[in-house]
Amino acid sequence: PFSSAPPAAPERVVQVEARRFTYSPSEIHARAGEALVLELASVDVDHGFAIPALGVRARISPGTPTRVRVVAQRPGTYPFHCDVFCGSGHESMAGALIVD
Repeated sequence: PFSSAPPAAPERVVQVEARRFTYSPSEIHARAGEALVLELASVDVDHGFAIPALGVRARISPGTPTRVRVVAQRPGTYPFHCDVFCGSGHESMAGALIVD
């Protein structure tokens, strides 16, 4: 009845604010295998949040935080971007998840 498995590490919550045409923070740092919960919030219009290399995609609407769980197993830099058109400047709305 007793498990010898180590307890699961708690998820780390990272708050990410989306506004035309930036994410804050634009760089998120994590360790390989670390479970992150990104709490995404828009302060102005609908935005998207996509990390294509990890299969992550979410829509962010003002007034409603969106939570996305992300686990990157390998070190590397995983670019993310807004995939919902939010006005001129949209194409520069990007950042990176940096995994050590």
